[in-house]
Amino acid sequence: MLAGAFLVKRRRANSAGEKQRLLRRELPIQLKGTNGAKGMRKVRLDVPGSFTEFGLRAAALAAFFSLFCALSLVAQETGPMAPAAPRGGVTAAPPAQAPPPAKPSAPKPEPAISKDPPSIPVDQIIQQFAQREAEFREERENFTYVQDFVVQTIDSGGRPDGEYRMTSDIVFTPAGKRYENVTYAPPPTLERITLSQQDFDDLRNVQPFVLTTSELPKYDVKYVGRQQVDEISAYVFDVGPKKIEKNQRYFQGRIWVDDMDFEIVKTDGKAVPDIRKGDNENVFPRFETYRENIEGHYWFPTYTHADEVLHFKTSNVHLRMTVHYSDYKRFRVTMRLVPTPQTQPVKP
Repeated sequence: MLAGAFLVKRRRANSAGEKQRLLRRELPIQLKGTNGAKGMRKVRLDVPGSFTEFGLRAAALAAFFSLFCALSLVAQETGPMAPAAPRGGVTAAPPAQAPPPAKPSAPKPEPAISKDPPSIPVDQIIQQFAQREAEFREERENFTYVQDFVVQTIDSGGRPDGEYRMTSDIVFTPAGKRYENVTYAPPPTLERITLSQQDFDDLRNVQPFVLTTSELPKYDVKYVGRQQVDEISAYVFDVGPKKIEKNQRYFQGRIWVDDMDFEIVKTDGKAVPDIRKGDNENVFPRFETYRENIEGHYWFPTYTHADEVLHFKTSNVHLRMTVHYSDYKRFRVTMRLVPTPQTQPVKP
């Protein structure tokens, strides 16, 4: 857009002897660059006085076009410009960038195991927690709960490529008989492994491992020391079967026993034995089971997890297993008869 008035000045001709009159005209022009910036520039035109008004205007327009092109080239050389602010004076926020992936935190080191001897004999500790475990097994039979069982095979990229999933309610009939009611079991997609009857037996009996007085003679129990498990001070024992009987399943690994309630609060091990007969291989993962204090001094299993590569003759399979036990509710009460001392009648 052109703005302002012409300013006329006289000067002498540059050529010697030339007397032709020249007109100097300066045009104040408002310019707008490609980046939106505005400014005033003066354009000087030296034209012969004999130019018509039309010719003068054409020359002015030609000079303006030349200056506009020069400003455009300068703007391009300075690189890309920031986008203009939207109307209303609010600056547009830059597009949000995804935060960098968080680095996995290093696992907290476990507290060291103290090798100091316990204040009471080890055999007494074993007998006490086996007796308490027997009471717990009896009490657990009085509770309903929900069990979520998931087994996945994991590919080389760390993604599941097959899954078995089952959700069950452990409930009672009106007559008081306990049973398992499967509430959710989509079609399995496992292709590289199959689940055997031993896997389901271990789910019920080995992964929520209970070491009672009746089971104690089957196991070697070795005292390891004491260790802190979260806020619990626990005795640590290594446990393994003395002898493996045919068609029997056992636990082999380590247990942590609360030093106040004398109950198992954590297990870390596997179901044994692995079964290998010719081309038939039945291999079982190492797992961890944690318990929580649900009622009184009884600690109930609430979480089991396994993440291990199983080694077969023909291939290795990365397996991940999770079991959640939840929504424990008491269905009935165990009644125990406790003998009371008899008092002799007082003779007159």
